[in-house]
Amino acid sequence: MTSLNFFHGQETLSVIEWILRSVVTFIFLLFAVKVMGSRAISQLRLLDFVMALMLGNIIAHPLSDHRIGLKGSVISTVVLIILYLIGIFLNLKWTWLRNTIETMPIPLIKEGEIIYKGLKKARISIDLLLAELRKEKIADIKKVALAMWESDGKISIFLDPQYEAITPSTYQLQTEPFELPKTIIKEGKIDFHTLKQINKDEEWLVDALRSHHQTEVNSVLLATIDCKNELKVFLYK
Repeated sequence: MTSLNFFHGQETLSVIEWILRSVVTFIFLLFAVKVMGSRAISQLRLLDFVMALMLGNIIAHPLSDHRIGLKGSVISTVVLIILYLIGIFLNLKWTWLRNTIETMPIPLIKEGEIIYKGLKKARISIDLLLAELRKEKIADIKKVALAMWESDGKISIFLDPQYEAITPSTYQLQTEPFELPKTIIKEGKIDFHTLKQINKDEEWLVDALRSHHQTEVNSVLLATIDCKNELKVFLYK
């Protein structure tokens, strides 16, 4: 019968003891990261963060220490992958488990007012909140209708409708469909496949560079062309 000896260092471990080590470590890390809070996760879901942390350590040890065999690492990795897949399945199936593992969104700002209890619960400072607002080009907190601290460590920010940017749809204006410009030169090299797609050739491109931009292909860092055949050129500087 397997005892609690798997907690202690030994010359060898049985398969069951390796499995028990993996299960206990997985559960312990879930608990530890949950206590540490969302900032420790750094934009990763809790299960993903724990898996990345554990697998990194498991794989690194036998590669850096010749005294450690691969058997234990392989068993631990397989067990962790199984636990991860089970965790994802149960997370989708049971709401109560999802609410336990994943932090529910925490309101930080509502109708232009900072919610101090939310800041304390999310364990973030006023400085961090202001920094996130600056990233969204928001200088006035009073313009924020709602700001939520998400489980992946990001802050979702919604402006009051009266401060939202005016778009063509506001006045029901017709706009042209979006089309991503195509790259035809990158780091001084022509993309002939793209040239063929737009029914152009190298001679046309070289002539366009000389006549409109007074430069050569090897001097171009990046050149793109849009649906209107407008060529934009960025030179090495």
